[in-house]
Amino acid sequence: MLGKLDGLATALPDIDMFLYAYVRKEAVTSSQIEGTQSSLSDLLMFESGEEPGVPLYRDVAEVSNYANALNFGRERLKDLPLSLRFIREIHKRLMTGSRGGEKQPGEFRTSQNWIGGSRPGNAVFVPPPPAELMNCLDAFEKFLHTEDRGLPVLIKTAMAHVQFETIHPFLDGNGRVGRLLVVFMLLASGLIEKPLLYLSLYLKRNRQHYYELLQRVRLEGDWESWIEFFLIGVAETARQAIDTAQRSLALFERDRERIEQMDRKSNSALVTHRQLRRRPALSINFLTMTESFSYQTARRAIEALESLGIVREITGRQRDRFFAYGEYLDILSEGTEPLPR
Repeated sequence: MLGKLDGLATALPDIDMFLYAYVRKEAVTSSQIEGTQSSLSDLLMFESGEEPGVPLYRDVAEVSNYANALNFGRERLKDLPLSLRFIREIHKRLMTGSRGGEKQPGEFRTSQNWIGGSRPGNAVFVPPPPAELMNCLDAFEKFLHTEDRGLPVLIKTAMAHVQFETIHPFLDGNGRVGRLLVVFMLLASGLIEKPLLYLSLYLKRNRQHYYELLQRVRLEGDWESWIEFFLIGVAETARQAIDTAQRSLALFERDRERIEQMDRKSNSALVTHRQLRRRPALSINFLTMTESFSYQTARRAIEALESLGIVREITGRQRDRFFAYGEYLDILSEGTEPLPR
């Protein structure tokens, strides 16, 4: 399934267009596992300069940081190997300026943390104490660098994820860094060329079982059940990514043909449609800045797409309105509904 996904990524006419939205879907989903309530449209509006209401601001800023950390890591891998330094840099990008930003971004903890409960004495799990932390991390880094021809990359990645979550080296953000680590290991190994495989949606849908399997590795050494769960998740996630890409491409082609039938309005509408394929929600002002349209040209292009039912307004406002590529945003948003509090 990974081979099929990588082959599709190679065949896509504009992979970066698809990656922009897909990375942001992953950012929303991974952050929701940690309790954020923001949606994909909230994130797209935030990144275009639209500030959400106070209850959502910290959530959306946190999600935006995740997308930035993912893109930063992709570039950093070009000149820095997977290492403790790399992980600290990712954590700093993830945490600075968002919720948990006061908890030593980019620095390994120097105090005890725990998972569940109000103190270590009644916690579900207590990670290694600070005095043992660097010994654990040194062994973890050596494992990342060990080239064992008998250990397939996916199994090594599955094992590394559990061990990172078990060490829990930061005061906050360990879950998000651990999920990013999966993507970075697959990229660094060359198993995938583009970051199209994200397990967060699979882990979100199966989160209770996921937590139970992590504990079974820690308490019983049950690596087999965890690895099976992980590999099934990789296959399912790759299949879903392929389906999402194929449905999106079919939608783009169908809508392009409809726009071309509009005669004189079609040129600016086609340019706007191309921009919406890259960024599924935008404002008229954004179009005037990126495409050098006059305000009137941009407004008419949006109105033309609205008349075809391709875009819809998503703020309900009379001024400073925001428009989404409706069906594309619906495809991308599948499974990104916030978890109940």
